[in-house]
Amino acid sequence: MEYVSRVPRPPLDGLIDDLYYLDGASPYALLTLPPAPSALLIVNLGAPFRIRGGTDIETAEYADGCVVTMPTRAWEFGYPLRTRSVGVHFKPWGLAPFLPMPAAELCDRPLTVEQIWGRPAIAELRDRLATADGPHEMLTLLEEELMRRLCETAGLGLVRHTSSVIAATSKGVAIGDLSVAAGVSSTHLAQRFKELIGVTPKRLARTYRFTATVFAINPAGPIDWGDLAYDAGYFDQAHFGHEFRAFTGLTPTRYVEVRRRFLREHPGHVLDGWPLPAD
Repeated sequence: MEYVSRVPRPPLDGLIDDLYYLDGASPYALLTLPPAPSALLIVNLGAPFRIRGGTDIETAEYADGCVVTMPTRAWEFGYPLRTRSVGVHFKPWGLAPFLPMPAAELCDRPLTVEQIWGRPAIAELRDRLATADGPHEMLTLLEEELMRRLCETAGLGLVRHTSSVIAATSKGVAIGDLSVAAGVSSTHLAQRFKELIGVTPKRLARTYRFTATVFAINPAGPIDWGDLAYDAGYFDQAHFGHEFRAFTGLTPTRYVEVRRRFLREHPGHVLDGWPLPAD
């Protein structure tokens, strides 16, 4: 599987972690992706893929691609035998300037790109991408489309700054302190977050902490779960285990078993840092 990525130029770099190109056979037909503090846009150039946004959501097929605001729970991604796409990994607030509706309306409910940008626009973009001369030109075309669609968004500065403070405070931060520092009420802050990210500041803080904890796990070595929970700022190991199951549907030990299986069956795979085979 080929994976190419790069950071876009300003001002998109303040909204986007990277643009990427993916082509090849997936290591598994079905992957489970834990929640992360990011949003996603995929422009599909191959066979349709399938997504289930949560246990109470039916699996849906996506032919032209999909738009996913920051998820609150693990979601399943079903690949065709061979996949080809370009996409965008947004910062939590980064998708808002490209949406015609509040992000909260998409929370754990992915939409097609056509539903966001319209059929003529996505059809033209897919045609241009399909005839482009290689991954780097494709990423340039995608970047140009995003630059063209970039809109002023009320409250973006407030949400971006507060989110950055949350991200920098790995063991958690009092949400009331954030609203006082921003000079707004906690209700106003929560409303802006739901409009632009899809979740409250408290939920974002939980997701940042969980993601940092997961990245601290080395599945190839021994793990002291008590120390890991303490270092991450959880009240105790039971609290950590409850949070882990809420985010992934798995216990911490089962998660490590699944990760080890991935590493054992696909050593050095380009995707081995973030997805999980479906358990």
